[in-house]
Amino acid sequence: METAQQAAQQAAMAVGLAVVDLAMRGEFAAIEARFAPRLRVALPAGGLRKAWETEIGVIGAELRRGEPTAEDIAPGLVRVRVPLTGRHGGLTVLMGIDAEGALQGLRLDGAGGGGSAWAAPAYADPGRFEEREVVLDAGLGPVTGVLTLPRVGAEAAPSASAASAPSAATAGPAPGVVLLSGAGPFDRDGTAGPLKPLKDLAWGLASRGVASLRFDKVTGVHADRVAATPGFTLADEYVPHAVAAVRALQGAPGVDPARVFVLGHSAGGKVAPRVAAAEPSVAGLVLFAADAAPMNHAAVRVFRHIAALTPGLGAEAEAAIAELERQAARVDSPDLAADTPGAELPLGLSGAYWLDLRGYDPVATLAALDMPALLLQGGRDYQVTVADDLALWRAGLDGRPGVTVSVHERADHLFFMGDGPATPADYAVPGHVDGGVVAEIAEWITAQRL
Repeated sequence: METAQQAAQQAAMAVGLAVVDLAMRGEFAAIEARFAPRLRVALPAGGLRKAWETEIGVIGAELRRGEPTAEDIAPGLVRVRVPLTGRHGGLTVLMGIDAEGALQGLRLDGAGGGGSAWAAPAYADPGRFEEREVVLDAGLGPVTGVLTLPRVGAEAAPSASAASAPSAATAGPAPGVVLLSGAGPFDRDGTAGPLKPLKDLAWGLASRGVASLRFDKVTGVHADRVAATPGFTLADEYVPHAVAAVRALQGAPGVDPARVFVLGHSAGGKVAPRVAAAEPSVAGLVLFAADAAPMNHAAVRVFRHIAALTPGLGAEAEAAIAELERQAARVDSPDLAADTPGAELPLGLSGAYWLDLRGYDPVATLAALDMPALLLQGGRDYQVTVADDLALWRAGLDGRPGVTVSVHERADHLFFMGDGPATPADYAVPGHVDGGVVAEIAEWITAQRL
């Protein structure tokens, strides 16, 4: 007999297949009609068509649809994955579908975690490093990661694309850095559509003599276990595998175990001080667009920013934001409990997750650590901002030795350079982390002599 859970997943998969069929026929208005109000604000009209056409331009036409899969990610919310194969590659359509069949989230990921449009940035020279897979068995279960190790010994011949990079040949062990992506079910590369910011960093740093380890997140690899863990928190999402990654990188051949750092992007930067507090051997931190403001209030600010970029949403946008404000207020309420359903709270995260966040002060945690830190911030970043987040880091770390702050005015949240307001649609355009930013990180890490 089919259970209620199985019936809900079957219904969600039927919606997911219908959405993919509409996209294959180019009927994007019909898909947008299925958007929940919050998604309508987050993904402006035309954004899905642009992202779809970008991905299909990479994988080619003659699309073939595979079998969908489904998993519960919160009460009343199912994640559906529908694979597609084109002439030159594949992608996966990921959708969050609620009990009414509305789309609460939608993302296009290339084959193998997305980003089939990715090509090596000009500052990376694959001849200067090698990669090997590792397994990190911690927390809710094992995840796979990639060690990126500079070649030791004879200097690799520089390519035209990396002629300006210094030699990766090292006279002694190389420093290393563990890379942490933002919140959510990211793969090892931090893939978002055609973008792979963590892979950019790993390849660029290795071309400059800095080893790294990046890994698939537990929220993607073990989504079923995460959904079945009522008390799952930010610490569970990051700390066990990050600590395992630090220790694995310390034991990697050619890496100086005394000079292994942690670089966290966005929520990964927020949690990086917590990782360092749990693993005192961490040599220092790189906070890469790290948020410090309360995340429930930041979510409201971000949605207001996006709504302002999309004239015409009017009352619908205000209703979605008003609901988000009510949910954000529940996070601040003394009545918040670990078992408060995610459906009543921002971003669908559970009461336990928000209680953990509410009790964690990343700025104070870093201030109490005796280690150097580099804080990088983009001036065009609307998700983590100079005014709302960097200001808190600066105030809490004022006068603390060993802290370097670097603001890149033309950089967005991923440290892609541009002009004018950054928008969600930017994530559908292939690009790379700025080479100057990569060089700055490599030089700072190399300069830390402990």
